[in-house]
Amino acid sequence: MTRPNCIVIMADQLRYDALGPHTPHINALLGESWRSQRSYCTSPLCVPARGSFFTGRHPNQTGCVINPWAPQDKQHGLVAAGTPNWYQLLEQDWDLWHTGKQHFLTEDRFDRSEASRVHWCSLEDGYGPHLKRLGARRPGGEAFRCLVPEMIGGTTTRARNYSIPTTGCYEPGVAAFFDGYICQTSLDAISQRDRSKPFALGAMFLAPHPPLDIPEPWFSRIAAEDVTLPDNVGCWSPQQSPLQLYNLPGFLGGRYEREQWREVWRVYLGLVALLDDCVGHIVAQLKAEGLYEESVIVFTADHGEMLGSHRLWQKMCMYEESVRTPTAIKCPASWGVTPVDSSALFSHLDVLPTLCDLLGVAAPADLPGYSAAAHIRDGAAFARERCFIQFDGNGARGNFQRCIIEGQDKLILDLFKDEWFIELYDVVADPQEQHNRALAEGPRCEDLLAKLAAHMQRTGDLLRVPEQAYATFVERYAALLA
Repeated sequence: MTRPNCIVIMADQLRYDALGPHTPHINALLGESWRSQRSYCTSPLCVPARGSFFTGRHPNQTGCVINPWAPQDKQHGLVAAGTPNWYQLLEQDWDLWHTGKQHFLTEDRFDRSEASRVHWCSLEDGYGPHLKRLGARRPGGEAFRCLVPEMIGGTTTRARNYSIPTTGCYEPGVAAFFDGYICQTSLDAISQRDRSKPFALGAMFLAPHPPLDIPEPWFSRIAAEDVTLPDNVGCWSPQQSPLQLYNLPGFLGGRYEREQWREVWRVYLGLVALLDDCVGHIVAQLKAEGLYEESVIVFTADHGEMLGSHRLWQKMCMYEESVRTPTAIKCPASWGVTPVDSSALFSHLDVLPTLCDLLGVAAPADLPGYSAAAHIRDGAAFARERCFIQFDGNGARGNFQRCIIEGQDKLILDLFKDEWFIELYDVVADPQEQHNRALAEGPRCEDLLAKLAAHMQRTGDLLRVPEQAYATFVERYAALLA
């Protein structure tokens, strides 16, 4: 039996609610796909999210829980050597290409190994020489960054530059822009593939990740009057965790008022429209080469973006805008799969076992995720009861959050040094998470905290749920939040 082609298109920092009239190509792809309405990443941060996505294991299990930018904590930002992953499962039988951002980082740097059969066309290797050939500047710059405090090892503070929501027009144009380059290398991969094998492509776009310094016509494509801000943009909820102000999203996002976010949204959505055009070019090329109809295509994002919701910027927190991802899987037309919306709880952990089933590949042993292949192909029930999400700091370990989602309930445990704060939301009835029910629903919090503690111990988490976590939270905060 001929195996289907497999294409994974991943956006970076794409909110689940950022698609719309400005994304006709993505909308068309999703219209032919199984679409998860409740899909979650395992960590709201690039490197651990991708480490988990491509291995099908929790960040605790891969060993990759942060971006490894601080040398002192670098060992916590790499997937353990020898951990099976999507690339290695497919590279023998598929002609497999990687284009764009390469933030799947491993101890053994398998992507640099001479034994790897993957065609690596990464942004990190090729984009600099590409800009030099064009004589163009890199998007962004000092005006798009500022100093923030960052913890290392939970003990030491350093000053580090991170992106801020500055907007600008990138005058060199789309050919020199990050995603223009990624799109072209993806099209080259399709045309240069080995036609004797099924084709596989991991197209890792940077959009709509900042800097929000984007080329025309996308910079002007969305009008300010066409931007509808969600109610929670620029608003600090009455019982929101104050510990977020010690973390980058609150430290930066808290200084912008609601109407200031409108311009940020306008340019962000323009960058989403640029991503959409790139996806349109890839789909058109797949169709022109006769590949589209017999391909399994995954469209998703590594995580979301707060974009001013809860007065927060970037990701690195557990609110829906940060951890809920647009995720869709299109099957080959010959399979006769009906495109549907699924309300089943779904994790990025489930993508790898699902792809293994759909592609006829033996899945690695002991994966914690579940295959949704039967759910997608035949509408069978899907077994996931809860999702777990973790955050351990950005470029170093220092700010920590743990999350469990079960049914409609989401519990967030926010930890910084010797403090912790608890939030409980009904994400169906209260999707913008404006009503923290933690103080009012003690038994439910205790139940979810116990399940979270068991998961953390089972997966080898370096942290533990504090003793008497809920009782201490009530003792410390009940009067302050009354």
